[in-house]
Amino acid sequence: MTFQGVGVNPGRVIATVKHMPEPLAEPPAGETLPAGTDPAEAIAGLKSAAAAVHDELKERATRAREDGKAVLEATALMAKDTMLLKAAGKLITAGTGVERAVWEAADGVAAQLKAVGGYMAERATDVLDVRARIVAQLRGVPAPGIPSSDTPFILLAEDLAPADTATLDTSVVLALATSGGGPQSHTAIIARSLGLPAVVAAAGIEAIAEGSEVYVDGAAGVVVDAPGDAEREAAAKWATSAATLASFDGTGTTADGHLVPLLANVGNAKDAEAAAALGAQGVGLFRTEFCFLERDTEPTVDEQAAAYRAVFAAFPGRKVVVRTLDAGADKPLPFLTDATEPNPALGVRGYRTDWTTPGVLERQLSAIAQATEDSEADVWVMAPMIATRPEAAHFAGLCAAAGLKTPGVMVEVPSVALTAGSVLQEVDFASLGTNDLTQYAMAADRMLGPLAGLNDPWQPAVLRLVQLTVEGAKAAGDKAVGVCGESAADPALAVVLTGLGVNTLSMTARSLAAVGTVLKSVSLPEAQELAALAVNAPTAAEGREAVRSRLPMLAELGL
Repeated sequence: MTFQGVGVNPGRVIATVKHMPEPLAEPPAGETLPAGTDPAEAIAGLKSAAAAVHDELKERATRAREDGKAVLEATALMAKDTMLLKAAGKLITAGTGVERAVWEAADGVAAQLKAVGGYMAERATDVLDVRARIVAQLRGVPAPGIPSSDTPFILLAEDLAPADTATLDTSVVLALATSGGGPQSHTAIIARSLGLPAVVAAAGIEAIAEGSEVYVDGAAGVVVDAPGDAEREAAAKWATSAATLASFDGTGTTADGHLVPLLANVGNAKDAEAAAALGAQGVGLFRTEFCFLERDTEPTVDEQAAAYRAVFAAFPGRKVVVRTLDAGADKPLPFLTDATEPNPALGVRGYRTDWTTPGVLERQLSAIAQATEDSEADVWVMAPMIATRPEAAHFAGLCAAAGLKTPGVMVEVPSVALTAGSVLQEVDFASLGTNDLTQYAMAADRMLGPLAGLNDPWQPAVLRLVQLTVEGAKAAGDKAVGVCGESAADPALAVVLTGLGVNTLSMTARSLAAVGTVLKSVSLPEAQELAALAVNAPTAAEGREAVRSRLPMLAELGL
């Protein structure tokens, strides 16, 4: 039987399956504090358990790689969430048992987040994960997690908590398949960063029996129970493609020599060093918000400069594109953002925080400038969530005042793509954040599995916005245009983006070899022909199929 989902990271694997274990048993309804228990002491015990969970998640973050670190640090914040602990404390004071109190309080917080929608709805999963961990800590039992095994397996689940996904042992877990989640869920993002074949939103896979042999195709987005000869042949071909990908020399170019530098998306010095080792030609997206997380106050200029300098050191003489603080939505910061916004994905986030809390952005730019003083990296700086030409001009002015020479904007809001010829008069480059550009263009929350079909960067409307951005950049004086969204990690889509005139592609470092290998299989005119096919296709699915059918290298490599 075949289960169709959404492929989020390529790979073809056959193995037996294990399901995530049953969740922690819910404390009985009506549970009360034992007679004679001091509510204040019970609340103190709850806070101690929450602190232990927080510390354990932070420790896991030190062992996680790339995107996993940031996800775990954000999840750890939930264990210290004052709304959760205060709500539980009130219930305990009223006589509710500690376990039941935190269970009900978390239900309330999760319901509020789901009602807000968008990114905040996605955080509801994190709250419930933290709740289970706190209850397990109170009971003195292991927290729910990945099943143990002496042999490699494919993991099936409804969805995975960030704390579990971020520290997966890829020598044991060969692939992931979930019935829930979307293409930009935490599971999907971390699977990409780990290089793990993964399919999400594959409804019905819970029915697959434990121990069954299945086939997972992370490119096609299918899970096949009881695979046949065709699936075995495809998996064998994928297994032998590693040698071809290993031959990637780190240079992004088409078959006829058109250069397309392949850059990496990073969040800290460890990521940058790993990306350099995997052949990245620079950094196309340095996510600076990671040094702001887990703090109640803004980090000092010197603290920021030290973090930035460590990333720059990994790429001497190479381009490093720094994204200024992208706070808000799924990355709330207590000193900067308003958690009560009704629609945070469309609220005060990214560059817009300078409107409500002026000074933070200027100090960050000062820290970036300070870090560049003794660095050999070629540092470019861009602001997220720019929507108009005056905003671009204001940001460029802030960069100039800080002594930063190469300002740019992220193209996430469709208005910038539509007016790129005007907006880019004010800055030196644009970088397309196709994750947000897609969700805003299609009015489809990128975290929701049911909207995965809309939230697809192959949508002709999205590709047309990319094309308009490139055309506007040329009209504004041949300004550089890069892509730093996850779409750049799709080898077929990377060819299309190149054909549309994008100058650089930035992705999770593990995707560099696949993208570079496929890009070298086509000439620039061929890439332009494929781009025209995709832009003019009636649907995303037809565009993808038309392009993939003309790229035989994909089948050879199992991509």
